[in-house]
Amino acid sequence: MTETKANAIADGKYVEITYVVRDSKTGDVLTEITRPLNYVHGVNEILAPTITREMQGKVQGERVDLLVDCTEIYGPRDESLVITENAAAVPREYRQVGRQFLMENNLGRMKSFLVTKVEGDSITFDGNNPLCGREVVYQVKVLLVRDATAEEKQYGGTFETTPEE
Repeated sequence: MTETKANAIADGKYVEITYVVRDSKTGDVLTEITRPLNYVHGVNEILAPTITREMQGKVQGERVDLLVDCTEIYGPRDESLVITENAAAVPREYRQVGRQFLMENNLGRMKSFLVTKVEGDSITFDGNNPLCGREVVYQVKVLLVRDATAEEKQYGGTFETTPEE
């Protein structure tokens, strides 16, 4: 049992995970991350704080299933962020459903928008997070837990570098 506790997720531990996000009503997969993500617990967060807190004490090989009301993470849906424009006023490269891009408001702040509908001469953009207003199940699989190195603690995990030529 001591071995398990020594390798449990806690502050200063290097953690590798994968996860799936499912719609709680339909079971449909909304997001699937199959390439391991890494972080140093207590140094940085790669998932919402509510999910990160649930990871505390988990060990390698364990799966955490967590029902999440995305309104708590992303806030309530804001219909003022749904904008419909005439297609002629929109650059051709942004006239495809699923296309994501940044727009700047009159205060100079950038906001990500997603093209959600192209119908006739109209294009609809949505600045809400796609999970906003949904209840989802995060299924997080813990692939690895170990003590983080000093460098990993400094950077919050590992990062890939390209070899010098």
